[in-house]
Order: sequence, then C-alpha cells, then structure tokens
Amino acid sequence: MSDKKKVDRCAFCGRTSNEVEMLLQGGGSSICVDCAIRVSEYVHSIFGDDIFADAASGSALHEAGKAPSCEALEVTPKQITAFLDQYVIGQGDAKKSLAVAVYNHYKRINEAFARKAADASSKGRGKSEADKVLDAEKSALESLELEKSNILLVGPTGTGKTLLARTIARMLNVPFAIVDATVLTEAGYVGEDVESILSRLLQAADYDVARAERGIVFIDEIDKIARKSDNPSITRDVSGEGVQQAMLKLLEGSIVNVPPAGGRKHPEQKMIPVNTTNILFICGGAFEGIEKKIAQRLNTRVVGYGAQEKKSHIDRDNLLRYIAPQDLRAYGLIPEIVGRLPIVTYLNPLDRDALRRILTEPKNALVRQYVHLFELDGVKLTIEPAVLDMIVDTALKYKLGARGLRSICEAIMMDPMYDLPGSGRKTFRITADYARERIERFAGTLQ
Repeated sequence: MSDKKKVDRCAFCGRTSNEVEMLLQGGGSSICVDCAIRVSEYVHSIFGDDIFADAASGSALHEAGKAPSCEALEVTPKQITAFLDQYVIGQGDAKKSLAVAVYNHYKRINEAFARKAADASSKGRGKSEADKVLDAEKSALESLELEKSNILLVGPTGTGKTLLARTIARMLNVPFAIVDATVLTEAGYVGEDVESILSRLLQAADYDVARAERGIVFIDEIDKIARKSDNPSITRDVSGEGVQQAMLKLLEGSIVNVPPAGGRKHPEQKMIPVNTTNILFICGGAFEGIEKKIAQRLNTRVVGYGAQEKKSHIDRDNLLRYIAPQDLRAYGLIPEIVGRLPIVTYLNPLDRDALRRILTEPKNALVRQYVHLFELDGVKLTIEPAVLDMIVDTALKYKLGARGLRSICEAIMMDPMYDLPGSGRKTFRITADYARERIERFAGTLQ
C-alpha cells in the first residue's frame, strides 16, 4: 500500500493523483502538470528559446535519420533493368517501365527526407542574409510536391508479374508483401478487409512502421475485383466495386489504422497508424478477355481513307501492347482506381524461345535448382537437351506459362527424387525416352 502511495504522489509538491489534474509518471517517480509547467518556465527564463530550438532540431534530425537512404538512388534505371535481366527472361518494356517508376519513386522519398533534415538543421541557429536570400530562391522549388506513380502490370498468367515485383523488392532491400485481391471484401462482409494489405507489409517489416512506410505491395489478381456489370443492381457488389472504393485511400496516400495481427477490426483492438504516401503499390492481373475491349476500340478508330493500312500495323497476336486506361474502365475498373494507377504496362506472352531460356539462363533457373537438389544427395544429374524441348512444347501446348514448367519438371523428377537418395548411385541421366513417358502421364491429367 505504501508503494502505491509513493508512485501516485508528485515528487515536487507532494500532492496525490486525486488532488491534481494529471500525474506524469516515469522512472519510478511522478510529477504533476502544474509542477511540469513551472519547471518549463524556469528553464526558459535561464536558457531562453535556444534550448527548445536545439531540442526540436535534434529530434527532427533523428527522425529524418531513421529512414535509411534507398539503394535505388545508387543505381540508374538501366542498372535496375540489368539486375532484373538476371532473374526474368524477356519482358523488356515492362522492365523499363518498372525501373523508371521505382527509381523516381524512391528518389522522391529521399528528397523529402533530405529536405526535412535540412529544415531541421537550419532551426536553432541564426541565418545570415545570404542564407535568407537562398531560402527565398528555393521556396518555389520547395513548394513543388512530387506525386507517386503506382504501377499496373497486365499480362497472361505465368509471364512473370509477381517475379518482377519480388525481384525489384529484393534489389532495393525494402519490405515486400504479396496480397491476393480475390480474398478482399467490403468492410463488414465475410472475407478480409482492405487494411489487411498493410498488415502483411507490417509483418514483412517486423512491425517497424518507418520501414513499412517505404515498402512495396504487390496486389495480385486485381482484375478479379472488376465491376461485375455496368448495369446497377439491387444487391451490393461487395467483392468487386466495393473493394475498389475501399482501396482508393490506400493507393492515393493517407494515414490508415491497421490491425497489427490482421483479420477483422474490432473496437477494442489497438490499431497501428500507417502512412501510405510513400508505399509503392504494384498491381497485377491477367485481365482475361480484355483483348476484345482493345480490339473494339482499335476498330472504331480505323475509319476513312487509309483504314486498311492502319489495320495492317496492328499486331493482332498481341493486342495487350495497345492497352489503354479506357480499356481498363470498359473491363470493370472504376475511373478512380484507373487514375491512381497512372503507369500501365503489359507483359508479352512467353514464346518458345523465352520458355527455353527460362529453364537454363536465370540465376535461379529450374534446371540449376534440380541439379543442386541432386548434388545435395551426392548425385550428378544430367538432362538431355531434347528433354528441355519436350518440357517447353508441353507448356506451350496446354498454355501453362512459366509456372507450368515446374509442374512438368516435377512430374519428370518425382521418381528419381524418390529412388536415388540412399541408393548409392553417383550419376543419373534423364533421356528423352525416360521423360516422354512421364510427360504423357502428366498430360493425361490435363485432358
């Protein structure tokens, strides 16, 4: 009982918590608000305003220094693209758009922190007339605010949308989260709230809010939340347009209260405020069937003289290269979402040459992975070139994309990975005849 009285009593005036408006506790002692004000006035009478200016300057510099500079400024967009080339085959246009957007985004962030640090260092010290003139000249530039540019990747499944975003985050060493838009619903309905997107990012940043606020979020399958119909309905589109409306504040940049453990928000749950202004959102989707919207738009423009000549310039085998914001709106994205995704780029369908290179060329190529897996068991794996051609042909035939390559490889490697460990064999060669039987068995499951 005596310990409690000691804690709940002001160390200066001796009054208890019932006798004062508020007690500030810390370090095992307490001080009331009245005594705190008197102490502040006494310190001010001795040292003046300088001590408070210095304290504010030091605090601001400390806050500015908390955000480490981003590696994006140490490399050029061409070097970013060169790094992507080590892991992703082809997709030159998408790499170029991503490199420029990411470089400018983090350049914008670092400029803001540098400006904040400069303002903080200038406080608390007197300025010369020359400094004041320079500040006046820079005022116009300082009022210029750079806006972020979120990105939308459009392309068939298995073309590398997720891999591009993951590789960019690995290079920049920033928190990265992948979210599936299909599980999101409007607040109050069965499913996940939009704020769960930021919960994943906080988890990736080990709940360091400062790091999370400079991270990258990849929202996959964004085409699945397209508006179901252009006609108004008596029922609410809670997993379509409702989710798009809820995502607006995240993409634009605002302070969002995020449940730390994810899931549903509860009134008694403590929220974590996260500022999304400096979070880069990369959205991806296959947009199955959007080629029809693109074709309709291109045909309506081809009228008058020279119409046949204009038509001949259109690559009808890859209409995604002509994608435009109006096509996204026709597909079912609301105009507000389209406006918050100003950079729209496409990914080409993977041809035979690209799929063949994916098997062997990247740093984490599939063939290299399987060779290493067998090396861990002391077995040297050899694969005939004809086997690789069969794998690629099967992926093309059933339109499986790059992800299908692993499925086919697993079907071929399953028996060796089961039999060879502990068998004492030191070498194993996969021939065309050996692979053909297993590929045909795999293809039978796809019929």
